[in-house]
Amino acid sequence: MTAIIYDKTEKGSEEIQTRKHHLASRLRSLLVLVDGKTSDEGLLKKVAGLGLTADSLSELLQHGFIVASNAVSRQSDAQQKAAPPPAATATSAAPAAAPAATVTLADGETQYQALYNFYTSTVKANLGLRGYAMQLKVERCSSIDDFKALRQAYVEAIVKSKGQEVANGLAAQLDQLLALPQT
Repeated sequence: MTAIIYDKTEKGSEEIQTRKHHLASRLRSLLVLVDGKTSDEGLLKKVAGLGLTADSLSELLQHGFIVASNAVSRQSDAQQKAAPPPAATATSAAPAAAPAATVTLADGETQYQALYNFYTSTVKANLGLRGYAMQLKVERCSSIDDFKALRQAYVEAIVKSKGQEVANGLAAQLDQLLALPQT
């Protein structure tokens, strides 16, 4: 069986932020986990305790909340091999005194998108399923100021999960993103 990777559509992101479409809470929980990186099998393993199945993914797909994104995923995998993501540099064995990598925006990427991507990828990489509540907070952010307000809780969660050294590296990268001129 070929693994399928799903990503949220604009409608899916809108549902997470505003609950406009009144999606059932169990399906909404599944939608929150859809990240454009995790396979359908991986998603279903995460929500097995909720009684969600492949039919649940199909329902999200039919209603336009998600879209299959295997081609996008393969492209991002190639990009990740060329340059390690922020989470990979923060969890390396580098000493805490080492300067954090300089954070820059990708072509066409807004500060909001960069912050959203940073939070999403580092929450998943460093908090795993324990980061579910934090990911919900990220999904509710609708402005740069919302991301700024989330910073302290995020850093505290990383300290608790991975330790001060990792938290310091991620906080430095986050601070660089927050200090960028708003676009």
